[in-house]
Amino acid sequence: MPTASATPLAAQSAPLDFDEFNRLSDAECHARIRAARARLGSRAALLCHHYQRADVYQYADLTGDSLKLSRLAAQTDAEYIVFCGVHFMAEVADIMSRSEQIAILPDLAAGCSMADMANLAKVERCWRELASVIDVESEVTPVTYINSAADLKAFCGERGGIVCTSSNAGTIAKWAFAQRPKVLFFPDQHLGRWTGHQLGIPLDEMPVWDPDLELGGLTPEQIRRAKVLLWKGHCSVHQMFQPQHIDRWREKHPDGIVIAHPECNFEVCLRADHVGSTEHIVKTIKEAPAGTRWLVGTELNLVSRLAEEVKAEGKIVEFMSPLVCMCSTMQRIDPQHLAWTLENLAAGHVVNHIRVAERDRAGARLALDRMLAVS
Repeated sequence: MPTASATPLAAQSAPLDFDEFNRLSDAECHARIRAARARLGSRAALLCHHYQRADVYQYADLTGDSLKLSRLAAQTDAEYIVFCGVHFMAEVADIMSRSEQIAILPDLAAGCSMADMANLAKVERCWRELASVIDVESEVTPVTYINSAADLKAFCGERGGIVCTSSNAGTIAKWAFAQRPKVLFFPDQHLGRWTGHQLGIPLDEMPVWDPDLELGGLTPEQIRRAKVLLWKGHCSVHQMFQPQHIDRWREKHPDGIVIAHPECNFEVCLRADHVGSTEHIVKTIKEAPAGTRWLVGTELNLVSRLAEEVKAEGKIVEFMSPLVCMCSTMQRIDPQHLAWTLENLAAGHVVNHIRVAERDRAGARLALDRMLAVS
């Protein structure tokens, strides 16, 4: 159960207990969400990632992928930034917003399994092991996907590195190579591999670093030869999509168009007609000619929402996997958690305040600012 943490506001009563809200029906929650939002007015801004479930997404003031929401978090004037996404996104909102603004995650259990595949201790050990083989400070630019903890963003910022998103990974990679001849890319190997491939880097110059093995399971020669060292991490949702899903669909719909997220495995990306971020997927399909048919390899909530939005134009949008796969951690933010969060704010209580440690804030901000400047 989320822990409520009060800040020194003019609240007279104790914070509202989540258990009360957890017993409410969705209909009751929606009524209370609307009432609390009316009381809060412009003091609270709701940011929703594209993967957010529909019954929460409908309340969004601002929507987008990680890059867009990073920018929006820095631009909103709201006192409270309620982030309906996952933990690392709320951390970015806290880093990029003004000091007097408060970033909130309605459910602290909304994390990211990919982000958890890389932690500071393992990345620091990797850096030390690389230093035993090469001059790491002059040869390697560390690049972390935005799907990572704030301390890893700080690690990159403090070592001349940078953050990327799926929208700007290619641009960021070019910048990184302009700084130093090698890149350490974490935590998603698939985005890193596809990005390197797009830059013409051979696969054998992009070995995978396994943090649980000495020297990442690589030989010194492999490390010296590598252009990109790919962290052994992945998105569990995007790994559900397989090449045979595309092959079978093309047999039925030879004129159809396939679009995939770069977190999908390499073979899926190779078979797709388009590969890009969630923003790119949405834009490409919305701008496509009427009557086109699409197979989409990304999270189910986004695909279902997009299918409804373009249906009137005769466009057919289908989900790539025969199995239901959605971002289960983002699903944790439901109407009950949102109602609990907003009612507490309306009553003067801040719950689930996301605060990045001061030791990480400056370095993470530096890495994020580099990203925004480059992209």
